[in-house]
Amino acid sequence: MTHAGGAGTFHSLRLRRLGIDTYQESIIYMRSDCHVCRSEGFEAQSRIRIEHGGRSIIATLNIVTTDLLAPEEAGLSEAAWRLLGAKEGDRILLSHAAPLESLGHVRAKVYGKRLGDDAMNAIVRDIAAGRYSDVHLASFITACAARDRLDLEETASLTRAMIRVGQRIEWSQTPIMDKHSIGGLPGNRTTLVVVPIVASFGLIIPKTSSRAITSPAGTADTMEILAPVALDIAPMRRVVEREGGCIVWGGAVRLSPADDVLIRVERPLDLDSEGQLVASILSKKVAAGSSHVVIDLPVGPTAKVRSLDAARALAKRLEDVGLAVGLEVRVAITDGSQPVGRGLGPALEARDVLSVLRCDGNAPQDLRERSLLLAGRVLELSSRVPEGRGRPEAEAILNDGRAWRKFQAICEAQGGMREPPRAPHTHVVAADRAGRVASIDNRRLARIAKLSGAPKDLASGLELHTPIGTRVDKGQPLFTVHAEAQGELDYALAYVEGQSDIVSIEESG
Repeated sequence: MTHAGGAGTFHSLRLRRLGIDTYQESIIYMRSDCHVCRSEGFEAQSRIRIEHGGRSIIATLNIVTTDLLAPEEAGLSEAAWRLLGAKEGDRILLSHAAPLESLGHVRAKVYGKRLGDDAMNAIVRDIAAGRYSDVHLASFITACAARDRLDLEETASLTRAMIRVGQRIEWSQTPIMDKHSIGGLPGNRTTLVVVPIVASFGLIIPKTSSRAITSPAGTADTMEILAPVALDIAPMRRVVEREGGCIVWGGAVRLSPADDVLIRVERPLDLDSEGQLVASILSKKVAAGSSHVVIDLPVGPTAKVRSLDAARALAKRLEDVGLAVGLEVRVAITDGSQPVGRGLGPALEARDVLSVLRCDGNAPQDLRERSLLLAGRVLELSSRVPEGRGRPEAEAILNDGRAWRKFQAICEAQGGMREPPRAPHTHVVAADRAGRVASIDNRRLARIAKLSGAPKDLASGLELHTPIGTRVDKGQPLFTVHAEAQGELDYALAYVEGQSDIVSIEESG
């Protein structure tokens, strides 16, 4: 079926649901002998505008050469189904996508040209609108990470552009505090301790957090063990107005939609350029209405940032761009040589957090100390606590139970608190010799936790027993792998068998 209109010719096909998950990429599937492909000259990778029920999306064409589809049918990826709001059997209208003028700016960046505000705005608007394919996105990400990286002004332009295309929450009072970690350090769940301390002091701290993509757990995954996190802006605002703080999943709030799209492609590319990292963090902070942000920047040989010089350069870029977009940013450079706490995986990390908040005698002291350091920095940045008095104030709030009571109240306001589950299958990995733990490979420990099922299997993961400096005997437990299924436990242990010095032990002289 073909329709003619003022904007051009539209072709109609009937939808079939194929159930293909392409993560978040919009894909349309059509037969090579379909009349639309023949008449319009569509080929694999063509960008097609799809309209249905007043909605429209841009999707990339994949060609089908079998009888999976009839000539009058089209299929959509699950991501495209959700965006279009279509049902099986509905008819869709198809036309050529408009040319992407902003790609000229991307090509210019590839050849070393600087991008100004207008160019960056055009690129980010098209990204947020879904007009860029994954190939286009990969080109932009790579251009910004290659030899001619984003400079300070370009990073500020990208940050402002990402803020403009999203929603922005306005709060009725100031200051609005926030805290963020650069990431790359397993078990670093200080947010769940910092937020109730800061909120108990009387400051506002509306915290949006991410889920895991390449790690055993994100802050949102760990918090979701204890309370609902998929709150949109209205319920998030109610929680903050009632309790002074929240810990919610940023994906539900969708404050920086362009960043969500870029992250989806950055992960498989394993590219995380400094400029895009800074823009990602700060655009979401501004969108959440924050005015003051403390950023935890762990440094270590297997952390995301591996040298002190690189950490200092990144800290300066964060503070300078923060100033350019109206944020007061302070960076805390911290130890990233080993995981924080004992648990890697949503439920195990939640147990660590609860033990710190409850002031249990066996709570992991590194998680407690890092949380107090960061909470103290947040209190001092607010100007309501003198320099040097933030940590003692934070410790008093934690020790007298105010932080624990506030955390419970935040959980109840977000939908109700619950206890973490336990995995039915565990296996202890023991030391093969006596000595002192000299180093720990963060990345390989995280990989073990993921192979055991985390974060999808909530109780799965890994529990570390011997931080750096611990003296161990031969046969002493180094870490315990937790799994919800025996098969996944076996899979993780097979990886352990093929590795050496995940926990490196120096033998005693």
